[in-house]
Amino acid sequence: MTVENIFEKLDIPYFSISLGEAVLKEKPSRELLQHLSSEFEKVGFEILQNRNEKLINAIKSLLIEKVYSDNISNQKLSVLLTSSLNFDYSHITHVFSEQEGQSIQKFYNSVRIERVKELLNYDNWTIAMIADNLGYSTPAYLSTSFKKATGITPSEYKSQHLKDRKNLDSV
Repeated sequence: MTVENIFEKLDIPYFSISLGEAVLKEKPSRELLQHLSSEFEKVGFEILQNRNEKLINAIKSLLIEKVYSDNISNQKLSVLLTSSLNFDYSHITHVFSEQEGQSIQKFYNSVRIERVKELLNYDNWTIAMIADNLGYSTPAYLSTSFKKATGITPSEYKSQHLKDRKNLDSV
């Protein structure tokens, strides 16, 4: 709705608007594009015109959605990404690594660690429950991964009541 309101305010005709994408009826002028970009910045959005930027945005969105989903899925990342994005996995990984400076798996693991931190702050979540919810094979594997990423165990994190979570934009 926010994007729709901006387009209407600026009198920009469009065919459709969906999450992360707007299809315009005509190519905007450079001046209109700058004005549109300024309006988007006011609400925390940005225009992604580069095809690789769009792909990376889609990859990140899918991975974050997977981590925060209530439906536990052991679907491989490669299958999820290729079926959702209709690109060969080698192309997806190449573009992501080149643009982001890290692998898709490393990004995914970082998002999961941030989710673990969030769930550890809730008293009613045990490490076993968190491991099961986030698709870790065992609570021990979650603990090992967590310690490798943070330098402390999940139990230490929970007992120290730490609140050092990162914004997902900085993962």
